Amino acid sequence: MKILLVNDYGGATGGAEIQMLTLRRLLRDRGHDARLFSSSAELVTQSPILADYTCYGTTSRAQVVSQVLNISAYQSLRQALQDFQPDVVHVRMFLWQLSPLILPLLKSYPCLYQTAIYKSICPAGTNILPSGQTCQLEPGTACLKQGCLTPQTWVWMMAQRSLWNRWKGVFDRTVALSNGMKKELAQAGISPVNVIYNGVPERPARPPLQTPPTVGYAGRFSAEKGIETLFQAFAQARQQVPAAQLKMAGKGPSEAALRTLAKQLNIEDCITWLGHIPQTELEQQFNSLWVQVVPSLWAEPFGNVTTEAMMRGTAVIASAVGAQPEIIGKEDTKTKAGTLVPPGESANLAAALLPILQQKSLAEAMGAAGRQRAIAEFSETRCVENFLKLYGELKRESLAKEDLVPCVTT
Repeated sequence: MKILLVNDYGGATGGAEIQMLTLRRLLRDRGHDARLFSSSAELVTQSPILADYTCYGTTSRAQVVSQVLNISAYQSLRQALQDFQPDVVHVRMFLWQLSPLILPLLKSYPCLYQTAIYKSICPAGTNILPSGQTCQLEPGTACLKQGCLTPQTWVWMMAQRSLWNRWKGVFDRTVALSNGMKKELAQAGISPVNVIYNGVPERPARPPLQTPPTVGYAGRFSAEKGIETLFQAFAQARQQVPAAQLKMAGKGPSEAALRTLAKQLNIEDCITWLGHIPQTELEQQFNSLWVQVVPSLWAEPFGNVTTEAMMRGTAVIASAVGAQPEIIGKEDTKTKAGTLVPPGESANLAAALLPILQQKSLAEAMGAAGRQRAIAEFSETRCVENFLKLYGELKRESLAKEDLVPCVTT
């Protein structure tokens, strides 16, 4: 089968990008001709673009315009479709670089839209208000009144949304990353929706835990990630476990403020700032974790860092928002794969941290249970098999439609 994967970015620098590059590799390993189309924009400076086809992209101020009207994306994708003639087109992210202009090109192909974020129902992409509450408002002037968008950005986002609403019917199927996300999309009138979880690479279990007890965080340093709550909780827990350490992997706009907060909380001496590091190095660094914390304040559609931790065999504490309850599963005391806590509440997070940092056996048991669940539910193998099944359905549906077209003779 010939499958064209489409994504805004083509570097191995973010979760969505790594997922698409991995999917391309897994499809090729199974004998399919899978190719990736992306923009040339770099999320991380000097990171290589690994796509098979590229078009113009930028992270400069011009992105405000190009994410609505990217002429290069239209022209380059049209040429790629003519040259490759795919059986199925799989679109993931396209509303930050490629723009809705690509959508009319897809009407002749079986295609699916894998929505990795809430951009299809929220111009800002998060579906949360500045207050932190889930947005239930109709996109439009409410985005401006609530302060989600600036007046300048709002004009362009409304233009983008108008084009999206005009051409979104080209997609034969929508894929959500979780049942929680599917519910949000259904409430906004998007259906039918399939659920396919992101896949996580299978790897050997981490080595047995050693002291000191170590907490880890991986992800973007930004307000919605809830890192301030983590720092406050860690400071409270460290009063009873003074040997505890914290590893922070990532970069983002909140880093300076977080370093200042660490000093104010007197925990700067026990934090290791790893920066943005390759996944292989991150896994090596995180082999020593007793627990990994995912303190998000917003309802993330999935949680790659959670499944990666579980596959490693690391205990997880996560905010009970978005897909996290689905990923961790029921908290059966015998097979507990992780702990869920209310978002933004440092006292609850500290209370969840303490028993794990105080009992290595508990950290080992939770990590082992999480690993079993990750292998069963979230492996890359299961993910690619689910997509291949859906690709086959779309191709058969397309052929059936062609058979129904009446033949006109003269």
